[in-house]
This record gives sequence, structure tokens and C-alpha cells, in this order.
Amino acid sequence: MLKGDGRLSQDLDPDERAPKDACGVFGVWAPGEDVSKLTYYGLYALQHRGQESAGIAVSEGTRILVYKDMGLVAQVFDESVLGTLKGHLAIGHCRYSTTGSSVWENAQPTLSSTDVGGLALAHNGNLINTAELALRLTPGTTRATTDTEVLTTLLAQDRTRSVEDAAAELLPQVKGAYSLVWMDETTLYAARDPQGIRPLVLGRLERGWVVASETAALDIVGAVFVREIEPGELITIDERGVRARTFAAAQPKGCLFEYVYLARPDTTIAGRGVQATRVEVGRRLAREHPADADLVIPTPESGTPAAIGYAEQSGIPYGQGLVKNSYVGRTFIQPSQTIRQLGIRLKLNPLREVIQGKRLVVVDDSIVRGNTQRAIVRMLREAGATEVHVRISSPPVAWPCFYGIDFATRAELIAGSLSVEEIQASLGADSLGYISLEGLTQATTLPAERLCRACFNGQYPIAVDHDQVGKYVLETAK
Repeated sequence: MLKGDGRLSQDLDPDERAPKDACGVFGVWAPGEDVSKLTYYGLYALQHRGQESAGIAVSEGTRILVYKDMGLVAQVFDESVLGTLKGHLAIGHCRYSTTGSSVWENAQPTLSSTDVGGLALAHNGNLINTAELALRLTPGTTRATTDTEVLTTLLAQDRTRSVEDAAAELLPQVKGAYSLVWMDETTLYAARDPQGIRPLVLGRLERGWVVASETAALDIVGAVFVREIEPGELITIDERGVRARTFAAAQPKGCLFEYVYLARPDTTIAGRGVQATRVEVGRRLAREHPADADLVIPTPESGTPAAIGYAEQSGIPYGQGLVKNSYVGRTFIQPSQTIRQLGIRLKLNPLREVIQGKRLVVVDDSIVRGNTQRAIVRMLREAGATEVHVRISSPPVAWPCFYGIDFATRAELIAGSLSVEEIQASLGADSLGYISLEGLTQATTLPAERLCRACFNGQYPIAVDHDQVGKYVLETAK
């Protein structure tokens, strides 16, 4: 396993608005192709799903080589590194930490070696019985601090049978959200939990196959979308092609928040484009919460599709009232206290000539703690807006996620303790409107029973034992 230069990236904004997804995963089996570069570009397309670390594992048929480091995909890999990663199959990962600290040791793919071969694995999601599974590890085999490392070691230590059979035996005992890609020296594997909470898709190359978290990653490498990997399905890809088997009965509960924020707008989920869903949410938001205003503006870029839909439905002109600095987000330079106090101004600036004297509708995708929206309202008023009406294209986020999104705790979520009226007062807005849960659900065209909506209504599809969960559950146990 190779390590990069060990650089640590820092969040520039300590009050980062966005909820953080667990990860993006990518896998490719394609003899004759430059699989490390395909994986690099696939991860580039999935960068929004994880920005703490990135890694690629490759095999040429006899050994697995892993290279990973802290930072963005383009910071971890360059031409010289990718040139050393030769093989016919590869998997890749970009990470946000939901179990285990954000350190190099917990970057993925994880690698486990045995006398009969190696196994590398990448994981999107979060397990809720990690501590229980860790008790099954052979003593001394690992000092696992992530659910991913526990899974990797459990799969690797059972070498009395094929990797495929070992996975079919283990996965029904794993609880929580997991979209997995893993590999041994010759074969690519992928699996999705029985609820299918996190997305996972299969694509076809001219000379191989691809699995990825989102269809956008298929597009960037020139793969043709074949289908979604089904909940409770395990697939195996080798020189014989693709084989699929069901290891658990499907109980679909896809994450509703993928439509709100997590997925790229050019991704398709359950046959419907995410962009189309978000625009439709904006239309419904305008019907549910109209406003008497002069201009609809988005919080870039997360609020843009819903703002377009809101403007279309309301007849209020759409405009660009905030400019985003695309080069701010993560940095290797620790910001000074003076810069920290500037907060959101590092990322967004108002266009005074557009908003001065205007009554504004400001559309964003979600409110987590409220820090960013509060700063935006203040900024717009200082720039001359006469009224600021905030519209949110998701219901109030009032409950934490245990299935792969690093939300705040319930106590930290502003909607966990305040009413809509109290949140409006906290933001300093003239009005505040959230899309209803029913309106958001209908915009996806999926029935409510096929969606996980726990962060909005507190109804968790997989029962959670709070003694088994927590970001540092394995670290505090040591």
C-alpha cells in the first residue's frame, strides 16, 4: 500500500452549511484499458460525495496495489502516480468520514492481505452494527476504527470458500446502509444493502464493466448505463462476464436526501433525472409558499434548480443575485480568526446592482444549523434588499442520519428544537417556507414507502441501537 505526502486539508468555513455524505465509490473491470485513469475520472465525477480523502486500488492479476491520501482527487493523484497503477481492474473511493476519524489510516480503499491473497474494499454508507461485527474479528488481525475496515477484514479472513460465497454469507448479517465495491487479484465485486439506501449503478464499456455511486460517473468514462444494482444484490465481474445473485430480500428505502442535495443534478435515480426532480420541487414550493416579490435568486449552486422551478411557477423573474467563488471550499492553509469571522463572504458575494431595492425570494436546498442562511440574509440586506423571503426545497431537517450522511446531532440541528416561526426569526428573514414532505416525495415520482425519509420525520427503516452507533464507536472502544 502506497501513501502520498500526508497533507491534511482543512475546511475553510468552520460553519460549513452542507451535510456531508459518506463517500463515492467506483469500480472497473476492463482488460486492455487504462483502469487507473478511468477510476480517476470516475472519482472526479463523484468528488461532491466525499472531499476528505481519495484512493485507488488496482490489480494486474497477481497482486493488489493501493494508493491513497488525504485531499481532493486532483490533489492525491497526478500522471506519475497513475502511471504506476497498472492492471485490468480497479476500485476507487472518495471519502467523508461517518465512522472513524478523518486520517490517512482511515482513507479507502482498505486492504487486507492473507496467505492466499488480498482483498481491497470501498464503501458508501454507514453500518449500524459495527461494534457487534468487530467482535467477530480474529484477535490481532486489525485495529479497525471504521466499519469499512471491519467488513474488509471479515471478508478476507474467511478464505475457506470463494470471496463471492463468503460475501453472500456475511452480508445478510450486516445492518445499515452500504453500497460496496471490492476486488481480489482477478475479480470485481459489488453489493447493495437490502434497503438500497445509497445508490449504486452498473455500466458497460466497450471492453469491460463499471460500477459507480452515480450515473454521472458512468457518463464521464464513456460507459453506457445498464441498470441499478438492486437492493440485496451481489454482483461478480470477471472474464466470464457479470453474474448476479440475491443475498437478501429487497426492501427498497432509497435516501430521499439524494434528490435534495447529495446527488449531482446530471445523475439519474430510479429512472428520473435529479435536475428534473429539483426543478419540480421548486414549482411545488412556489405553490405551497408563494411570495410577493420582485426577484427569485438561488443560493449557488445548491438552490439553482429549485429556484428555476419557483420562478417558472410563480412568474417572478429569476436572477443571479449571489456570486460564488468556485475556488473556495477546501484549503491547506489554516484560516486566521479574522478570515473565519468573514464566514460566508469567502464563498458568496452579493451583486448589489441586481438586488438593491428589490424584494427577494432566496431559494436554498436545506437548512442544517442555519449559520449560512443567517449570514446570507444579513448580507443581502446590507446590499440593499428591501425584503428577504427564504424558501427551502426540503422539509425541516430535524433528525440525524445513521445511514451515511454526516448530519449534526439532533441538538445541533436548528429544526430539532425550533419551530418554523422561530427559525425565521433566527435567520432574520421576512418569511420562511419549506416544501412539505408530501410535496418533495411526490416530486420524485416514487411512493413514500420506497423512500427513507428519516431525517425529516424520524421514522428509521432500520432500527438503530444507539450503543452500536457513533462516528468514533470503534475508537472509543480501544
